[in-house]
Amino acid sequence: MTAPYVYVDGFNLCYRAVKDTPYKWLNIAEMCRRLLPRNDVVKIKYFTAWISGSTYPDKPLRQRTYLRALSTLPNVEIVFGQFLSHSRRMPLAYPVRGGPRTVEVLHTEEKGSDVNIAARMVHDAHCGRFAAAVLISNDSDLCEPVRIVRDEVKLPVGIVYPSLRGHPSRVLVRNATFVKQIRAGLLQACQFPQQLKDASGVIRKPSAW
Repeated sequence: MTAPYVYVDGFNLCYRAVKDTPYKWLNIAEMCRRLLPRNDVVKIKYFTAWISGSTYPDKPLRQRTYLRALSTLPNVEIVFGQFLSHSRRMPLAYPVRGGPRTVEVLHTEEKGSDVNIAARMVHDAHCGRFAAAVLISNDSDLCEPVRIVRDEVKLPVGIVYPSLRGHPSRVLVRNATFVKQIRAGLLQACQFPQQLKDASGVIRKPSAW
């Protein structure tokens, strides 16, 4: 396998491997280099969405800082979906006798990244932009673009599943050319320095995350 494109499901990576660890200041390019040491990674497409500050006001600032750091990597392209928030009435797990059985909650969900990943991967494959694709995600909804690229375009597709514990999606594995796991040691070895620079100035790792 040579000259792969890497497609990173940013929120899947965050919530399955990085959340609740000290490794959030992750250098994606260095991680890909170590995961694929025999290959020259041409492009890394990082799929995410701007998060809302309605629940956690400090999160958008930390996200902007991290995306600035990612933007210093020359082979990284950031592709945005969107977050949608709306109220939803949900049943209470343990309603009190005589009390309400449901409660109104604010439901926030990220929309668009899985569609964006699928569309970009299949389009890039048909355009002949890569010799192989690597998907960093454990989202089984992405099995169809993986299958199309491998079986119909006849190009290898690797799955890197972001989970410090647990197993990869069975349907992804079934359609993949190879499978690798992101482990804590890799995350620890692939952190940005505390400070780096871009055209706008110094970028500092957030002191609290």
